[in-house]
Formats: sequence, structure tokens, C-alpha cells
Amino acid sequence: MGGQYKITGDKYPRMRPARRRGRVVVAAVASVTVLGVLGWGTLQLIDVFTGGDKASAAGAAGCATPARASASPAAVVLPKPGRVTVNVLNATTRSGLAQKTADELKKRGFRVGDVSNAPKEYDKKVAGAGVLLGPAASAKTSLTVLGTQLPGAEHRTDAARKGAAVDLIIGNGFKGLAKPADADAALAGLTAPRPTPAAEKKGC
Repeated sequence: MGGQYKITGDKYPRMRPARRRGRVVVAAVASVTVLGVLGWGTLQLIDVFTGGDKASAAGAAGCATPARASASPAAVVLPKPGRVTVNVLNATTRSGLAQKTADELKKRGFRVGDVSNAPKEYDKKVAGAGVLLGPAASAKTSLTVLGTQLPGAEHRTDAARKGAAVDLIIGNGFKGLAKPADADAALAGLTAPRPTPAAEKKGC
């Protein structure tokens, strides 16, 4: 070549960058990328296998079944028929009905008190099967037990009444006492122990 620039000697200057350095940089970047992807994937796998258990445990803790209420039976204390004194009063025009009913109650174990006609306030004024009347304390005791013998009777209490005896006032709709088997089953159902309800599980 002539002119201003001359090349002398047997060495020529390199006209392009070295490829080796570029390859090293690319390889380093690729390695870092691969390592990053592998590390992220490993963390994800660990999270899948361990995080699920933690979530389940947390869910179980949050939805744990509340402590159940005491399942101990709550027995109802009621007097036995032999401790219930019943006055049988007839408010109908059918004669002999009070005595017949009193005899049947006696066979079933009840104590029988007075057997007569109903007083004026009830005489011929009871349309249903009958009225069971007693002191306030008998509402959930003696009247409940006597009610098993005449399911359709109306229950009433008198706060001013004294004594423990109760009245069975026979009404115009009276057709007889309950069958002995039915009355016994109703009485057994009253005295059977009942488990208290369990607490409900909420929020799950």
C-alpha cells in the first residue's frame, strides 16, 4: 500500500475483537441463569411438599372441633306414681265416671284421694278430655306424671293452692285413660336420661 500509511515488518494489526472473551461472558451469564432457575424450582418443590402440610395444619388449627359439651346424661327427677295423690272429680253428667277412673288410676300405682263431682266453676264447663289442676310446684312434677295417663288434658296450676295433691277433672270429651302400655312408654320417656347436645363446628 502506498501513500501516507505504510505497513512494515511481518506483523499485521488485528482488525476484529477476540471471540474467546465474548464466549466466556455468554457462558457465565447462561450458567448464572440456569442456576437461578434451578434454585427457584427447588424452592418451589420444597414449598409444595412442606408448605401444604403447614397450610393443612393451620387449617386444622383454625377449624379445630370445639370442645364438646358434657355428654353426661341429664336425668329428669320426677315422682313415681305411688307418690302422687290424685283427686278424681267428675264434671260431666255421666254418673260413676269418677269412681271408674279412680279405680283404674289406683291399678296403675297412683294414690287416690277424693272421688266426687267437680266444683261449680268446673261442673259441666270442661269441654275437652279433662283438666289437671295442682299447686304451682306440681307443674313439672306431679302434673307431668299424671299427664301421661290422660295426654289430651289441660294442665293448670293454682298459686294459692296448698298441699301436694292434684286434681283430675273429667270433661265432656273424656273417652278413657291412655292405654297402660302407652302411658308406661310416655312415663319412661320422661325419666330417661338425655345427653346434652354437642357444640356445633363452625367456620370450616
